Amino acid sequence: MADLPHPSTPNPILREVESIALFKLSEAERAALVALPMQEAQFDAYQDIVCEGDRPSRCFAVLDGFVSTYKTTLAGKRQVAAFHVPGDVPDIQSLHLKVLDNSISTVGPCRLGFVQHDAMRALFRAHPRIGEAFWRITLIDAALYRERLLNIGRREAYSRMAHLFCELITRMDAVGLAPGRTCPLPMTQSELGDALGITSVHVNRTLNDLRDAGLVTVRSRRLKVLDWEGLTAVAEFNPTYLHLGRQEQE
Repeated sequence: MADLPHPSTPNPILREVESIALFKLSEAERAALVALPMQEAQFDAYQDIVCEGDRPSRCFAVLDGFVSTYKTTLAGKRQVAAFHVPGDVPDIQSLHLKVLDNSISTVGPCRLGFVQHDAMRALFRAHPRIGEAFWRITLIDAALYRERLLNIGRREAYSRMAHLFCELITRMDAVGLAPGRTCPLPMTQSELGDALGITSVHVNRTLNDLRDAGLVTVRSRRLKVLDWEGLTAVAEFNPTYLHLGRQEQE
């Protein structure tokens, strides 16, 4: 593992906190986030980062790429509970829950930054407002899970996929990574099926339906939204559950 780049490098965690915080970070708070002692590691695609039952002494942030939180049945069937984008800290709950009750895996090649729990606690003690922002992040994660439950339980496959695409674009845009409503989409059709509760064949058919409707294109593992209003209408997408700071302050 190697140390993170110089603080002048755009920092996904800083962007994430700024996108959801209900206050403007002070220079001292910004500097503390950028200076957070972190070790960087490159992970290959489809590699477990942590597993259910682990007792980690550190948490990690997604610096580049996507990861997924998932659980499996005894028969090996997998349910993806969430996709995580740059800036997310998917296992922040490990600060307070000693045993993990889910697994987290890379979706494609990823760059991750690991922070010891003691360093996170020291950051929160020194800068209580940052601690409040991370508490807000965990509450937003819970809101995402509630929306995912509704999506899988009550929407048809066409609307489910449209909703997932709306969410990914909105979350990536919040951290400056979805120019022109375009973003990476490294998930395989099998992974999309695991997230949406449908088969790979159904994923392929639904993707084609969204393309034929002129709503999106997916080429070279990149998603581009062609008709945002049309896609949000199909998805019944209301971004309130994402609780983006700038939206709640308007």
